[in-house]
Amino acid sequence: MMTYDVAIIGGGPAGYTAAERAGAAGLSTVLFEKNTLGGVCLNEGCIPTKTLLYSAKVFDTIKSASKYAVGAENASFDLPKIIARKNKVVKKLVAGIRMKMKEHGVVTVEGTAEIKGRSGNGTIMIACGEENYEAKHLIICTGSETIIPPIPGLSDAEYWTSREALQAKELPASLVIIGGGVIGMEFASFFNSMGTEVHVVEMLDEILTGMDKELAAQLRTEYTKKGINFYLGHKVTAVNGDEVSLEKANETFTLQGDKILLSVGRRPVTKGFGLDTLSPEMFKNGIKVNEFMRTSVPNVYACGDITGYSLLAHTAVSEAEVAVKHIAGKTTSGMSYKAIPGVVYTYPEFAGVGATEEQLQAEGKTYTIKKIPMAFSGRFVAENEMGNGICKIILSEDETIIGAHLLGNPSSELIVIAGIAIEKGIKAEELTSCVFPHPTVGEIFKEALV
Repeated sequence: MMTYDVAIIGGGPAGYTAAERAGAAGLSTVLFEKNTLGGVCLNEGCIPTKTLLYSAKVFDTIKSASKYAVGAENASFDLPKIIARKNKVVKKLVAGIRMKMKEHGVVTVEGTAEIKGRSGNGTIMIACGEENYEAKHLIICTGSETIIPPIPGLSDAEYWTSREALQAKELPASLVIIGGGVIGMEFASFFNSMGTEVHVVEMLDEILTGMDKELAAQLRTEYTKKGINFYLGHKVTAVNGDEVSLEKANETFTLQGDKILLSVGRRPVTKGFGLDTLSPEMFKNGIKVNEFMRTSVPNVYACGDITGYSLLAHTAVSEAEVAVKHIAGKTTSGMSYKAIPGVVYTYPEFAGVGATEEQLQAEGKTYTIKKIPMAFSGRFVAENEMGNGICKIILSEDETIIGAHLLGNPSSELIVIAGIAIEKGIKAEELTSCVFPHPTVGEIFKEALV
C-alpha cells in the first residue's frame, strides 16, 4: 500500500492548486482525477468560454471598425476553427498543469478514487482501480455538476448544457437559454455576437442574481439593444422537443428554439467517491468547513465547489492555499470571503466585489454611494466609441470601501483594485492618495471618490 502525507480527490482549480502547494511544501502528495486535469473550469467552463468570447469580441470589434475610422468590410468567422482554437488553448493549459505536478513531485492518478474510511491509526484509506492508498491528510475537491431541474419533458429533449454548447460545430438559428445567471449570459453574449437569435428566460425579476441589480439591468438593456429577448419572472413549465412553455402571472406562451441551453446553476458533487464512509457534517448541499477548510472529520479538508459556498475558481484556489498551509503547519489567518470578485465576461464586461446595495439594505446598514459614468475616463472614451458604463463604489459610515461594481471594459481587470481595498479595509481617502497612471480606465476609481 502506498502512503502519502496528502491525498487530493479532484484535479480542478482547488485540487491542482492544493497538489502544487503541498508538493512545494515538501509533502508527499497524490492527486486523483477521474477525467482531465483542470476540472470543469479549465475543460468545460472558465477557460473555454473566455476563449470563445474573445473570438466573439474580435468579431464584434471588426464589425464596428468604422467607428474608429478603420475600414474592415465583410467580416466573417469560421466556427469549427474557433472551436478548434478553444480546444488548443485548453490542451496547452492542461499540459501546463501536468508539468507543474511533475515539477513538484505530485503523483497523479487517473481514475475514480473511492474513500474506504479511516484506519486504526487515523489515516484515510483510498482505493483507485486495483490500487490502494493511505494518506495522513485528505483534501476533497470534487467540484460541482450542472443542475438538471425536473421540468416536464426535459429528459426527452435534446438540450444543451455548457458542455455541449462549447463543442457546437454549427450555429443554431435560434437559441433558448433557460437561466439568466453568469453562465447563461456569457453564452447569450457569444451566440448573439455570432448572429444567433437568442432568448433568455429567467425565473427571477432580474438577470445575474447576487450582483448589483442596477448595473445588471443596464447590462440587460445593452443586450436588448443588440437583439437578445429577455423573459424575466417567467417560469418554465414544460419542454416539448424544441419548444419551451413559459408561465407568468397565470399567462402561458411558448418559445421555439433550434437549440435549448440549460443554465440554471450548479451543485456540489457529494456522491460517487465514498464520502459516506467519513460522514462529515454537511451544510446546505455541501460539506461544512471551518476557516482553515477543515471538515468535522480529523485531517479531512474540503475546498472549492464541494463546500457549496462560492462556486468560483478563484475562491477554490484561495481555499486550497489556506488548507495546505494549515496542513503544513504554516501560519495562516484562515479563509476570508470579504472580497471575492464576481465577473461576467460579456461585452461590455460586468464585475463586482464586496457588498451590494441590495445586501446592505436587507441588513439595515447605512452606506454611501459614489457613482460615476465610465466616460469620465479619457482612455475609456478613446477605446469604447459610444460605449456606456458605470463605476459604483459603496462606502461605510466611516468611508471605508466595502463594495465596488463596474459595467464597462475592462471591468474584469480593474475589479482587483477594489478587491484589495476592501480586503485591507482601505478608506476612500487612502485610495485617492495613490497615484494612478494616466490615461487608464483604472483612474475611474479615483474620479469616483474625489
